[in-house]
Amino acid sequence: MLLLSALRQAPARLDLHLPAHGRGRGLAPGLRRLLRRRPGGWDLPELPEIGGPLEPAGAVAADQAECARLCGADRCWFGVNGASGMLQVALLALARPGERVLLPRNLHRSLLHACVLGGLRPVLFDLPFDPATGLWLPPTPAWLQQRLEQSPPLAALVLVHPTYQGLAGDLPGLIAEAHRRGLPVLVDEAHGAHFGQPGLPMGAMAAGADLVVQSLHKSAGGLAQSAALLLRRGRVSEEAIERSLLWLQTSSPSALLLASAAAAFAHRHSPAGARGLCLALTRANRLRQALEAVSLPLAANQDPLRLVFHAAALGINGLAADAWLLQRGVIAELPEPGCLTFCLGERPPRRALRLLPAQLKQLRQALGGAPLPCFSSPPIPALMEPELTPGEAWRLPQQTLPLEQALERLAAEPICPYPPGIPLLIPGERIDGARLEWLREQRRLWPGQIADTVTVVA
Repeated sequence: MLLLSALRQAPARLDLHLPAHGRGRGLAPGLRRLLRRRPGGWDLPELPEIGGPLEPAGAVAADQAECARLCGADRCWFGVNGASGMLQVALLALARPGERVLLPRNLHRSLLHACVLGGLRPVLFDLPFDPATGLWLPPTPAWLQQRLEQSPPLAALVLVHPTYQGLAGDLPGLIAEAHRRGLPVLVDEAHGAHFGQPGLPMGAMAAGADLVVQSLHKSAGGLAQSAALLLRRGRVSEEAIERSLLWLQTSSPSALLLASAAAAFAHRHSPAGARGLCLALTRANRLRQALEAVSLPLAANQDPLRLVFHAAALGINGLAADAWLLQRGVIAELPEPGCLTFCLGERPPRRALRLLPAQLKQLRQALGGAPLPCFSSPPIPALMEPELTPGEAWRLPQQTLPLEQALERLAAEPICPYPPGIPLLIPGERIDGARLEWLREQRRLWPGQIADTVTVVA
């Protein structure tokens, strides 16, 4: 079988992508010991001594309670469907059918799916944009305040902290703006489970969030699909959370993935975990200094473990840079027209300090030139509610048209070239002239990523 063969092979390459454990180097020690035992011995059902995420007793319940304590939360639930599943659980617990939720433009598409499942009405707000890198930036409290003042009645606010590229803003200030209006706040902290530790920005739970979703393979030493939902009591119903979990999570969760979540939390908050994170940050800072020493441009961010190579400053499209590096055994996490993001993970490989600067210098020599022109921000309003709810647009009859013929039509599916799952256009939005022209330009910048056709409501 091809998949089994691919997993058995370990080609000699520089892996700077997710999961954050880096092919096992940074797995939580307790999890690593478990995986060395007899294969399959850990694949167990919800036996009484094990329990499950919704059971009041058993090992899972005890570990969830301990993880809540470690994170400064009142409750913690483990999930085995990734941060995607937990974001959906959280949003469905926050709003009833027909209610509006305020979402940032860099939302993950799993939140759109939650709007479809729950009959919710998304209201999207724009974000600051950096024309040099082409990246969305975190909003400021003043930016969010203006959007909240213009918004119709809302049930909840969602924030992303940090972004895929490790950008983080004034989260306490943003949360305070929402709380002044009585809104509960859900923070998508999929890429920031390590935040709150020395040398890193404040974590979402400490910043006052009501619900926080963390992915334990994106930013901790867990296996893929392991995730957690943290709750602060006061603004969110615990019963609503557990009801949503019952709807959306499997009734046969993997004991291995549940143990992965517990082990990742325990390690992160242990003395050994603190030493490991200190080592990772030290290696990351040395790598950053080595790149800057040879004038290789990096975009500024707040997470040292996400290295954002500013390819556009060297006249190189980030997708072309990624393709060039792939051929030479350097595997990045996220290519974009202006940047290429490397995930250094829980245990950055030592050889990255030697290999990455050398490869990027060769890339500059092979493909470099004058800096690329500044990127144009998407022509979207500060606040936008789709003319149809995503659920209505997805379920109505659809047709596929060439992009150029889609003027004034309603999108029936999201356009999600980057990062995985972040939509540039959501179902129910009308494709006006400015939006159409911008999408045509994006198609040039994202070769092979944005199709020549678009699905619209018939």
